[in-house]
Amino acid sequence: MNHSPVHATTTHSFLPKVSVVVPIYNGEIDLPDLISCLLSQTYPKDRVEYLLVDNNSSDRTLTFLKTAAELSPLTIHPLSENQIQSSYAARNTGIRSATGEIIAFTDADCRPQPQWLESLIQPFINLDVVIVVGEITALPGKSILEQHADRQETLSQKHTLSHHFCAYGQTANLAIRRLALEKVGLFRPYLTTGGDADICWRILMAKIGKLEFAPNAVVQHRHRTTLKELQSQWRRYGRSNRYLHELYGVELMPGLTRKEYYYRLVRWLVKEIPKNILKAIAGKASFVDFLSTPIGLFTAKARYLGQSEAKLPEQAQIIDWL
Repeated sequence: MNHSPVHATTTHSFLPKVSVVVPIYNGEIDLPDLISCLLSQTYPKDRVEYLLVDNNSSDRTLTFLKTAAELSPLTIHPLSENQIQSSYAARNTGIRSATGEIIAFTDADCRPQPQWLESLIQPFINLDVVIVVGEITALPGKSILEQHADRQETLSQKHTLSHHFCAYGQTANLAIRRLALEKVGLFRPYLTTGGDADICWRILMAKIGKLEFAPNAVVQHRHRTTLKELQSQWRRYGRSNRYLHELYGVELMPGLTRKEYYYRLVRWLVKEIPKNILKAIAGKASFVDFLSTPIGLFTAKARYLGQSEAKLPEQAQIIDWL
């Protein structure tokens, strides 16, 4: 398996039909910006279809999708997944309606950059490539939490590509050859988190082909702005870790002992704060530097809580098929 960087180049001779699948739950606010980003794509419009799947939204998402399909120069298919409340079930609904040989994925709250699709598709010119992972960067943020997450590169695919068990890509920026989905199945529709890793691992373990990283295929995403959102995000990471442990035997993330927790807090107060005060006087430290340790402890605790409380639902064993 190889996930070395592939630098995208414009190749007019390689333009496979692409289906872009986007699951949407209460995405009314995000959709105008998303559609604008899709309109800006450099990949030929007549070679792409956009399957936008409403997952039982309570806002006007579906109405917006139908209007966009009528008025947009893009090929937009508005779809609904109302049986199962899960982004993976919604993606499966999109895949089943897809006609492209490459299926690309992003999310409603993502902002694909103009070269995104062109860069994401190019590595597939090599028939050995069955998964391509693009990069996820942060939309500009002003809050302390956003600046901290940006510094930690929380969203970057480099974390998933270097996973100790097996590399994978997040569905915010991922493309899979249809042939691979025909062979190993679709997403687990009842899984609520961890499905990105699961589908990539099933494909890679089946030895169908390899994974490539396309760093120029960039999607921007907004970091969490409140402690509640941040806690929810990291609890979900913890649940994902537990589910993948139960499905694959992936090693669980160790939690901090009370002793380690207090040691880090004391070290922050006694050592890091004085050091950062001196740096701030010299103009080399910001407010984010002062809060890096407590925010890190907060997210570590949230992840461990999510991991401790989670239990893989029995239905999550089910894999959908084309």
